[in-house]
Amino acid sequence: MRVVFAACLISIPLLAAQDPSYLRDVRPILDKNCTSCHQPASKQADLDLTTYGRFQAGGTRGPAFVPGSPEQSLVLQFITAALQPSMPFGQPPLAEDDVATIRDWIKSGARDDSPSDPASSEAGPGVYRQPPVITALRFSPDGKTLAVNGNREVLLHHADGSGLIKRLPGKAERILSIAFSADGNLMIAGGGTPARFGEIQFWEPGEGKLLRTADATSDTVFGASLSPDASKAAVGCADNTVRAFETATGKELYKINTHENWVLGTTFGIDSKRLVSVGRDRAAKLIDASAGQFLENVNQMHGELAAVARHPKADEIVIGGEDRIPYIYKMDRPRNMKVGEDATLVRQLAAQDGAIFALDWSPDGTRVAVGGAAPSVNIYDADTGLLLASCTGHVAGIYAVAFSPDSLHLATGGFDGQVRLYGAKDCTLEKSFVPVPLEGGAQ
Repeated sequence: MRVVFAACLISIPLLAAQDPSYLRDVRPILDKNCTSCHQPASKQADLDLTTYGRFQAGGTRGPAFVPGSPEQSLVLQFITAALQPSMPFGQPPLAEDDVATIRDWIKSGARDDSPSDPASSEAGPGVYRQPPVITALRFSPDGKTLAVNGNREVLLHHADGSGLIKRLPGKAERILSIAFSADGNLMIAGGGTPARFGEIQFWEPGEGKLLRTADATSDTVFGASLSPDASKAAVGCADNTVRAFETATGKELYKINTHENWVLGTTFGIDSKRLVSVGRDRAAKLIDASAGQFLENVNQMHGELAAVARHPKADEIVIGGEDRIPYIYKMDRPRNMKVGEDATLVRQLAAQDGAIFALDWSPDGTRVAVGGAAPSVNIYDADTGLLLASCTGHVAGIYAVAFSPDSLHLATGGFDGQVRLYGAKDCTLEKSFVPVPLEGGAQ
């Protein structure tokens, strides 16, 4: 019996305890240093490093690695500068420990221990069996396009819901926020892959060209926003930080550590010089966006905050979250605040029927849309706080709301995977559609 058992053990391919793991050790190195240039939307040298299979297949120069033979593996030759150009391109060389990890992994057989993931098909963007949860949507400034999140992609639709224009695949598994520059020449998408990386994608939406990406932290990022002058992008992070990036290069400019819990939303002031962030610590924090310095808390704290939106023509914000009440605040304090005084509060709107997940302010400045756990979106008069209309039809939580540039339409999306377009005046339903191609062609 002992002989038989020993023979069985010999026949089973085991990963030695000291051998590096692709999932645990190698893929994080690639995600941090390489996949921003080598992913489905930007396959430089025709190389995609987002999955084991694509990594192994290699690019224009051939397979990236030869299991058991580090000296014959192109990836080792490029990251050690034995072949030019040295990789990562235009960046400092990899740390010696990272190079050693990749070398040892290849030497030990370059095994793939990543879990099976049907969503990361080698075929690229595919057909969906069911609609994904909608967590981000935004109209282009010219009003012609509606950008909606999918799984590992952003989908650009005609703004009236009449059809899909193009699909923009990327590395991030989830897209949680979308924003356009005022001229429409830049679109950012914030998200990532849970427990692996956060990512901001910078797109030229007209051509559907990925300009660059920036990675941040080891988890998804939230509430991405663009400064009005389009020079900076900001995101909230699960490590309790706010991070700002230069849009021209993707370079991280600074991170702010004053939040005490996850940061879920950001928005810039009208002159691009200040930034407001909100999060689970209940605070709306005012930041000097040029210097990256915390200035002060804008609000009196109530419940956890999940969303923020700014008045299009003034430094006023609306915030909301756990306590179900949308609050409108000024970013500038009119006088020194006394204990117990909420000096920057303009007004609070009516309590919702559930927690607030999404807010938007109409481009003409007259209305505020509020969405969340309740299956309807309420539209309020921003000056009086009066309820103007309720947009119904959703059957579950609503995670994204957006007014059209002319303020005449409202797009909503959430758990049921349907985009709904309403007339913003009276919430008349104009169109409802699934934004992704479903298996069998059903919409």
